[in-house]
Amino acid sequence: MSTPSAPPPRWHRRPSARPEEILTAAIEVFGEVGFARARLDEVARRAGISKGTLYLYFDSKEAIFRAMVRSRVISHVESGEALLERRDGSARLVLEQFIRVWWEAARQPEMAKIIRLVHSEIGNFPGLAQFFSDEVIARTRRLLKRIVDFGTAQGEFRNLSNDFPSWAVGSLVVHGALRQRFWAQYDPDAISDEQVVNGIVDLILRGIELTPGSASQEGAPC
Repeated sequence: MSTPSAPPPRWHRRPSARPEEILTAAIEVFGEVGFARARLDEVARRAGISKGTLYLYFDSKEAIFRAMVRSRVISHVESGEALLERRDGSARLVLEQFIRVWWEAARQPEMAKIIRLVHSEIGNFPGLAQFFSDEVIARTRRLLKRIVDFGTAQGEFRNLSNDFPSWAVGSLVVHGALRQRFWAQYDPDAISDEQVVNGIVDLILRGIELTPGSASQEGAPC
């Protein structure tokens, strides 16, 4: 009786698949030991390639981090931008859809590792911190401001005196998702993921919607 053949080694996979395999391995390594202590030879080992092959795609940990953010984080911001461009429905619906898109992204294990990495270590690497601030935080805030401005122009949202909602959405979603992933199990009064995201949607929309009798509140603080 013939014995079953072993699966082909990972390095026989198509070269076009390697960048994603490297990024997946890097998220694992960065999440376990942090950015400063991470070694590219360990990333290569987990990706099933040699360190020399890794350098064909990325020349440094910094390059891997930027590619990781573009692939795993910025893609979700782009989804929100596409929602706004389509404008399928009211501004209220667009805002709610983006909150839920961002929530689903933030609660994924890979995203949680990236966010924890950014919070814990990237501040020690000013260039990467600036990159993340520009490409993720500021871009998300601009998108949210465009959605709120769209709603104001449509007569759905109040004309606010500041951009607090654009700042608050990202903070509530990201910190809420991290809390659910890492702390809910220790909380005797924990609520479900669905309750958290529904609460964020309700809190934001009730804070900015133009309701009967509020038209005179133009310029009122949020």
